[in-house]
Amino acid sequence: MRIYVGFDDTDSLHSDRGTGKLARWFETELPESCRLWGAVRQQLLVDDAIPYTSHNSSACAIVEAPDASITEELISRAVKHIERHFIDGSDPGLCVAYEGHPALARLIHFGRLCSTKVVSQKDAMEAAKGVHLSGHGGTNGGIIGATAAVGLTASGWSGRFLEFGRLRDYPERLSVSGLEQVGMVVVPMDRDAQVPGPEDLVYTKGWLRPRLWGGRPGLPVIPLGNHLWETEVKTAREKKA
Repeated sequence: MRIYVGFDDTDSLHSDRGTGKLARWFETELPESCRLWGAVRQQLLVDDAIPYTSHNSSACAIVEAPDASITEELISRAVKHIERHFIDGSDPGLCVAYEGHPALARLIHFGRLCSTKVVSQKDAMEAAKGVHLSGHGGTNGGIIGATAAVGLTASGWSGRFLEFGRLRDYPERLSVSGLEQVGMVVVPMDRDAQVPGPEDLVYTKGWLRPRLWGGRPGLPVIPLGNHLWETEVKTAREKKA
């Protein structure tokens, strides 16, 4: 089963690591019976009324576990992980929920809400009733983004993968069949929705970051012709993330 471990606000503007990196590093803290299925970045509302470090994003580690009984162990390890890596002056938050938990519907609704309006810590605590939610310094404001990260990731239709397998180790050109073999689905974004052939090549420009679509990593591509595709152009914000 999957257990969602949401992190937020563990960094500062000029720190050498962000919350996304902390979520990826959590892989090294997992019990032997668990593995990191993926880590996903979630974009929340950018508004002057919201204190955030740079982009107002949070992150969720998706852990594959034998059953829900290991949740408490993951919580304990996640707390220690935050304490080890958070940056002074940040307002860290942690939210943990397992697949199938009755609170997930509230968490999903809350995550979508965080994408469109300003919410409060009280709202986060209401949404997270029945699952783990904790603050670990400063104002504890990170509990909002951590809760949203779990909800949006659990919905299966939001976010960009920071890690899935070893995204940073892949070459710049990969075959469609090769991407499918590691669990990604290649999704054409052109108007005619052409179907990429299994031996077609995808040019990643050295930056392979699929989206979370339908509970799977979906890689949006556009055609270049002659059986060659490229991943969608990065925005300035994505280049920094």
